Amino acid sequence: MDILRSVRAVAEAEGPGVVDWDRAAAAAKGATDPGSVALSDAERAGYAADVRDARSRLAAVAGIEFDVPDTVEVQNRHHWIDASVGTFRRVMDPIEAAAADLDEPDGTFDATPARRGPAFARDLSRVANTGSMAFALGFLSRNVLGQYDPLLLADEPAADHGLYFVHPNIVAVARTLDVDYPRFRRWIAFHEVTHAAEFGAAPWLPEYLESRVERGVEGMTDRGLDPDAFAELQAAMTAVEGYAEVLMDRAFDGEYADLRRKLDDRRGGGGPVRRLAQRLLGLGLKRRQYERGAAFFRRVADERGIEAAGAVWERAENLPTGEELDDPDAWIARVDP
Repeated sequence: MDILRSVRAVAEAEGPGVVDWDRAAAAAKGATDPGSVALSDAERAGYAADVRDARSRLAAVAGIEFDVPDTVEVQNRHHWIDASVGTFRRVMDPIEAAAADLDEPDGTFDATPARRGPAFARDLSRVANTGSMAFALGFLSRNVLGQYDPLLLADEPAADHGLYFVHPNIVAVARTLDVDYPRFRRWIAFHEVTHAAEFGAAPWLPEYLESRVERGVEGMTDRGLDPDAFAELQAAMTAVEGYAEVLMDRAFDGEYADLRRKLDDRRGGGGPVRRLAQRLLGLGLKRRQYERGAAFFRRVADERGIEAAGAVWERAENLPTGEELDDPDAWIARVDP
């Protein structure tokens, strides 16, 4: 970990965009211990068995056919930063494009005294944005345990999805929570493979989410908001997180009450710096998504069965609305799964 290298990378941010992505990634890695991915043969076989077993068990319980992504990686924290910076960049592309429209037609700035102020201000803004992005990437890389990446907004729609496990974080959190590491690793695998099941059962879902992200971001660049796009995106992501919580609880092959309790405590705990970072990055919102979505699907599964709850992925019209998330019976009456 090299804090000076991290600070230097942010200070040297340059280029035409609102974020210098290369330096944001370099700064995040400079401030983050990568951790070890020196796996024993048993650990390597364990990850493979966890993913394989999760796929077969989840398919049987949910009644959903899906494939595990071809790309399954056990990463260190720097690997995760490199894999994730492209996702952040794709989401920011519309804002980058809008900022470019404010430049000179040929993409340069006029060097006359009257224009030095705006150019200097934009340089400062780029440094600040790069520092903020470096902070986000670094914090998340130290806390993400596993991730299913559907590669939203990718240039190639057919690009393979990815399934990542951040090994040093899994080991560290298992130790902190005082739980059995292989069992905890398996729990994380079940959660992430559940997301693969959702997207596998709903081939329309990536395009649906992409369209809401694009509409929402485009609205922001026009100095307005598209409340409908954000509401639909929020409802869809709440369904994604909630279904995963309920399905993995019902499919996991062992007692999990202690894991659930300790993970919930971890999501809401930590010191003041961690809590501030969670708030700034919207992780409190993500926790509420888990809780709200899980309550919805528990009611549906209790009323109609877990397979019936999977009707949400049959077509976009079956996604619950914001109102239905708080009134599952209304969704059951409308969709009749």
